[in-house]
Amino acid sequence: MPVRVVHLTKAPERIAIIKPSALGDIAHALPVLSALRTRFPAAHISWIVNRGYAPILEGHRDLDEIIPFDRGALRKSWLTGSWEFTRFLKRLHSNRFDLVIDLQGLFRTGLMSLATGARTRIGLASAREGARFCYSHRVEDRLDVTHAVDRYWRVIEAMGEAPTVKAFHVPIQAEARRWAREILQKYPRPWLAVGAGSRWLTKRWPPEHFAALVQRAQTQFGGSAIFVGTPEEASLAQQATALVTGPSCQLTGATTLPQLVAILDAADVMIANDTGPLHLAVALGRPVIAPYTCTRVEKTGPYGQNDRAVETSVWCKGSYLKTCPRMECMAELTPTRLWPALDNILRTWQQHHHAA
Repeated sequence: MPVRVVHLTKAPERIAIIKPSALGDIAHALPVLSALRTRFPAAHISWIVNRGYAPILEGHRDLDEIIPFDRGALRKSWLTGSWEFTRFLKRLHSNRFDLVIDLQGLFRTGLMSLATGARTRIGLASAREGARFCYSHRVEDRLDVTHAVDRYWRVIEAMGEAPTVKAFHVPIQAEARRWAREILQKYPRPWLAVGAGSRWLTKRWPPEHFAALVQRAQTQFGGSAIFVGTPEEASLAQQATALVTGPSCQLTGATTLPQLVAILDAADVMIANDTGPLHLAVALGRPVIAPYTCTRVEKTGPYGQNDRAVETSVWCKGSYLKTCPRMECMAELTPTRLWPALDNILRTWQQHHHAA
């Protein structure tokens, strides 16, 4: 049965957080790391993460060790993948963790949790694929209505003495910060970071909508559009860039993760779909604007900025379908509906910028 309280007989010495992916989910889990450091200042804290996302955590002030998981190895032959995963599980066991927190809640991460041999293995009651049977404690949560940040935070609350503030800390590498400054100083402010892509077709607000919103912002406030995202999203960004007549910079698919962090940290506003870069910008404390089509703001909205995320009003909103033959939401959720929030952010920026 799910528990409300996890009783620890003594302070753990070695803690592991299991949250391999994805980028937005890792950003949502950051407060858990900082809370664990506050609660157990002397503990050695590790984070098990997919190798591709490891740079996001490098240099984090509250983290002692990153344990990269090579998910790509599992995509090789069945025999090779099984061998590599078995080796990884043995490595986890050798770390002798005494507290493990699985925030992913899937079969693979459940096995990781079990393989550590830790006496206390905590996961959420909403864990899927049988992962819940790998935990010593399953913490109550509400997958249907609770925001992801608050769901993960339930683990901290269950252990008692939860901090009153959820702290988001994203390390910014000095070299990446210098690179971003060199890039951005060529363009007039305000800097509008734009993420026009998404893995899900149903999250992809049309490029022409992004362009229209950026164009309106540039007409009234000036500034530059800085397009970011993965290489797979480059064509969408290029379509939007072609429709923007003001200054723009195309960085989609051209940044490392540390460089992306530095660009977002410097941005004056982020405009993006419900994707990793959006939630990373939120974790960095940047104001954001976001169209929400197939996902729900209350569950995965920009945490603390839900009023700046605009949901579609179509009958199937928040369906969480990755593909859809209708896509009515894309035409219904117009740039005009997002403009008031962006206008407010840029007016505030303009006042502070001129005052400075």
